[in-house]
Amino acid sequence: MNIPRTSYPRIVIIGGGFAGVALAKKLSKREVQVVLLDKNNYHTFQPLLYQVSTGGLEPDSIAYPIRKILKNFPNFHFRLANVNEIDAESNKVITNIGELKFEYLVIASGAKTNYFGNKVIEAHSMAMKTIPQSLNLRSLILENFEDALLTSDLNERNALMNFVIVGGGPTGVELAGALAEIKKGILPKDYPDLDTRLAQIHIIQSSDCILKGMSKKASEKAEDFLEKLGVNIWKNVRVTNYDGMTVTTNTDLTFETATLIWAAGVKGATIKGMDETYMVTKGNRLLVNAYNQVKGFEHIFAVGDVANMLTDSFPNGLPMMAQPAIQQGDQLGDNLLRLIEGKPMEPFVYKDKGVMATIGRNKAVVDLKRFKFQGIFAWYVWMFVHLFFLIGFRNRVVVFVNWVYNYIRFDREARLIIRPFKTRRKVKG
Repeated sequence: MNIPRTSYPRIVIIGGGFAGVALAKKLSKREVQVVLLDKNNYHTFQPLLYQVSTGGLEPDSIAYPIRKILKNFPNFHFRLANVNEIDAESNKVITNIGELKFEYLVIASGAKTNYFGNKVIEAHSMAMKTIPQSLNLRSLILENFEDALLTSDLNERNALMNFVIVGGGPTGVELAGALAEIKKGILPKDYPDLDTRLAQIHIIQSSDCILKGMSKKASEKAEDFLEKLGVNIWKNVRVTNYDGMTVTTNTDLTFETATLIWAAGVKGATIKGMDETYMVTKGNRLLVNAYNQVKGFEHIFAVGDVANMLTDSFPNGLPMMAQPAIQQGDQLGDNLLRLIEGKPMEPFVYKDKGVMATIGRNKAVVDLKRFKFQGIFAWYVWMFVHLFFLIGFRNRVVVFVNWVYNYIRFDREARLIIRPFKTRRKVKG
């Protein structure tokens, strides 16, 4: 990898997400050598991926080059690599570009879509965890309407214009709201020779409420917002299969759709060598102690979505969101420096700053520790928070301008089929 050898201890970080970047920044300008490995050369602001999928933003406005984030930091090295295995006994990582020794290893590999072992659904559905996946979904949505213009089969046309979202968490709710606004304000103008009123948007939720991790008031208000936008919400229903055209469930409900979007869950992106049963918990996450040390190791750590830290307040582990990842990465930076200096580390304490979700124009729900509110004020708070945490001044400006333009014109300029994408769709008839 051509990483120079120095007298400084080498800290290898796997993953350039929220946790990995926060940690690298914390270790900047310190007497350590930091090597960050990631399969992409950019950091993705995942909370806004759904806006890329629905044409509200271009991908470069929510991505930022990792090298640019850390360009002025001495003793920092980035390598574009896929980490295939971790050899804990030899203190080295094995990648597609070579092997690298470490003194300390931090696994910040994040999460990936959890299909709960259903390979058929995985093969035919759409995920939305990365920028390429979001671009694929954007292309598919637009291509389906182009195909709907060409078919004379009414059932196929309806299936092409129907969207089924599995999962009523923030991702599913925000995506459903965005699709509903597209149906209302954009599709009639783009496709005047197509009866877009027939388009249907469904959310299928296996539990008895959407936004299950938020307050009852937030869940009820979000459901009310979605229903007013014309979204159909099916609760206590679980998807069992999807063949590319027909969605079957554990009830007698079936749905005909050419687009099934899987937002029903995520799991930790563990790496070979760190996937033994004793260290992996529910959700495929690495069990860590209060100092983010992986069970069984003193020099290997995990932070962010891949780490499962059990606390009294969160007996099932901290939520897989940006804030725990950022806070863990930031504190681990301090703890690593303490460890190197022979000082005792400090236990991590999560500061819960709240949860929020937007359902569309002037509609959002916010749960803070002391306050809970919904509606237009919550929508402004949601926008401010997301702009604040975006990396890069240019990205903040571009996103803000896009939001203002979309709000005034009720438009989404990025509805472009840049790279065609086709699923293995089963055409009937």
